[in-house]
Amino acid sequence: MDQQRVVALEGVHNFRDYGGYAVAGGGRLRSGLLYRSGQHVGASDADLAKIDALGLRHVIDFRGVSERQSYPCRRADGFCAEVIAYEGETANLAPHVEAAGGVLTREGAHRAMERIYRNLPNREPVLWVMRQYFATLARGPDEGGGASLVHCLAGKDRTGMAVALLHHALGVHPADAMEDFLLTNTAGNIEARVAAGGETIRAKYGAVDDETIRVLMGVDARYLHAMRKAVEEAHGSLDAFLTDVLEVDEARREALRLHLVEA
Repeated sequence: MDQQRVVALEGVHNFRDYGGYAVAGGGRLRSGLLYRSGQHVGASDADLAKIDALGLRHVIDFRGVSERQSYPCRRADGFCAEVIAYEGETANLAPHVEAAGGVLTREGAHRAMERIYRNLPNREPVLWVMRQYFATLARGPDEGGGASLVHCLAGKDRTGMAVALLHHALGVHPADAMEDFLLTNTAGNIEARVAAGGETIRAKYGAVDDETIRVLMGVDARYLHAMRKAVEEAHGSLDAFLTDVLEVDEARREALRLHLVEA
């Protein structure tokens, strides 16, 4: 695991740089432009200073309005990044919380998460944010572009799907894209993240055993495979989905490459 990607913070989980990967045809994604994380309600003052030093121009927030109200992000004084979010609900519940409903076993949790990932590409509010995400990242410096952060509640499901699709669009090798997806399981203070998620899940559903909580708060390769299979069955390919649904045509891909890929 490349720990250099991880931005060590006290109260924000899963904060990391998802650039730096080699892309097909030569070059690699730029580092220091693409960040992902979970929610920021618990950010310490020291965390805010570290985040502020990244010079973020855009924050793409996949959470719905009720999640943002329940877990408002702390911001540094002088915070001026553009925040892009859907003015409604992007999910009835955060995916890992939704998946916990009726789950009693480790394998049941895995099956529930696979079901969530199969359905994510059909959720129009999620797709709306996804379109804004790609359009924002395609902006150059003269258009207000620059470093961005994409996040949701846990920074692993809606965020994980968005990052995986960007990696695919830019030609990151599938093995590297999967490595980035799975980094959720080892990045930062895992025990604190699992404990925080467990508190939320148990507040809604009551007693859920520790092993099941750990599954719900992590990721597994089969989740991305489930998402991809659902997209391919509905649209023929990830490329067709990107073009026809997410408005990532060749011109947008070229803009993304221009701003996000270096030789």
